[in-house]
Formats: sequence, structure tokens, C-alpha cells
Amino acid sequence: MKEVLRKIYYSIISVLPAKLVINIENFRTYRRFLSKDNPQYFGEKIQWLKLYGNLEQYSDYVDKYKVRAYIEKKIGAEYLIPLIGAYDDINEIEYEKLPQSFVFKNNNGSAMNLIVKDKNKLDILKTNKKLKKWLKSKYYKIKKEKQYLNVKNKILCEKYISDRSGNLLDYKFFCFDGNPVFVKVDFDRYSNHTSNFYNMNWEKIEMNEQGYKSYKGKVEKPENFDKMVEIAKILSSDFQFIRVDLYNVDGQIYFGELTFTPASGKNSFQPIEKDLEYARRIKIG
Repeated sequence: MKEVLRKIYYSIISVLPAKLVINIENFRTYRRFLSKDNPQYFGEKIQWLKLYGNLEQYSDYVDKYKVRAYIEKKIGAEYLIPLIGAYDDINEIEYEKLPQSFVFKNNNGSAMNLIVKDKNKLDILKTNKKLKKWLKSKYYKIKKEKQYLNVKNKILCEKYISDRSGNLLDYKFFCFDGNPVFVKVDFDRYSNHTSNFYNMNWEKIEMNEQGYKSYKGKVEKPENFDKMVEIAKILSSDFQFIRVDLYNVDGQIYFGELTFTPASGKNSFQPIEKDLEYARRIKIG
């Protein structure tokens, strides 16, 4: 039922003007409409950027295919997840030539990933149906994030990566004026999704993101964490605010993506004092 209601909501907002949708979203999160002249909250400033931040200039940075050239130039190709193929049409995919495990993803948007651990168990007809849907998707119409407006959909096939435990933690560095300030670590993204926040000394920050529970287990500082911080600093140096996503596979660091509007501005930080603290770091106007 929840999924049906979500689809109905998305179908409605996809045809509504961006300003109206953004005000609705901001009211749902902060119980106030977006302030054009004096936004106060973290998510509110993200919503402001969606309307007034000229984000369309960043299309090549959010395109998961085109951004690879930027990453190679800035930090080197060794930090890129090996690319197996890139397809404009599903008929270009030669399944028999793909390795036993791999990952399909759409280059445009988020939440469009298909992890294939065993190709022998893959339902190709069902997979092609999903990939076709991705290629036809209009991510901007739902999220109203202008950086995705001019990105041409493409299916990417990447090497499947995981650490020695079989997991893959997602490290999301929130960077302001070229400086990583805190990192969100995502656990069990495709099952019991939880997250924790840490500063650059790997000290836990007592903070939650709306919609997520904290991870209760012990979390060791990852190998080469200082190197991850250095990479986040390099990749964020060209932007006033950006989130740099990285992976760390038993010490091997990989680039994930660049994000200008985390959670599309719909998730507040709790306690609200933390939300306001980090919001003050985003300079607008």
C-alpha cells in the first residue's frame, strides 16, 4: 500500500511546477514554506539551491558516466570502479560476455541500482524491463533538481565490489568550501538501512537523519580514512557545498558519486540544533 501511495504521489508532483513542489516538501519537513530571502535550515537551503542555485551547470558532475573523466583528472583512474559497459539501449547488452557478478546502474539520478551476484540466477527478461524503465525515467520531473535535467539516460555496468565481510559501506562526506566537515556512513542499504555520523577525527556525532535509525554495532575507523578525507577535500575544492561519496574496500578507495542536493532537501537532521549548525555553513544569495 505504501509503495502504491508513493507512485501516486510521484505521478502528481511530476506534473506540478518546481516551486510548488519544493514549498510542499519544505513544509512537510520543517512546517514552513521556503524562505527565498532567509532560509534557515539545512534541508531548506538545499531546497533553495534547487530553485535558485543554477544547478544546471553541474550536469556533467552528477552524470555517473561523464563524471568519470573529472575523477580521473582530479585524483586518478585507480579510484574509479572498473566500468564493464555503458549502454544507450538494452539491445547493446551482451549478457553472455558479462562476468558472473556485476552491478547495473542508471547514470542519471539515484535508487536505480541492480546488484547481480550470480548471473546464472538473473531473470534477463525481468531485468531488461527494469532497465528500459530506467532509460525512460525523468528523474528531474520528480525531484526538481536542475542538475539532472539535461543528463541523457545511460545504463552502466560496473564491477561488483565488496569488502572481506561481503558488505559495502557507503561513506558520504559533507563538504563546505572545500573542507569535509562530517561523514555519514550507511549500513545495510538494501535491507535494514541504518546510518551513523562522524567528524573527521572519526568521533561519532550524536545526530540522526530524518527517516533513518542509528547503527548500534561497533564501527572501526576504516583503513586509509585520512586518505579518504584528502580525496574528499580534493573533489570538493571546486564547489561551495557538495557531498562526496566514497567506498573503502579493505583499504582500496573507490569513488561513488557527487551530490549537490542530498536527500533532495527532504530530510532534516536531528536534533534540530545540528541541522541549523550545518545549515549556517551553506552560503547562499
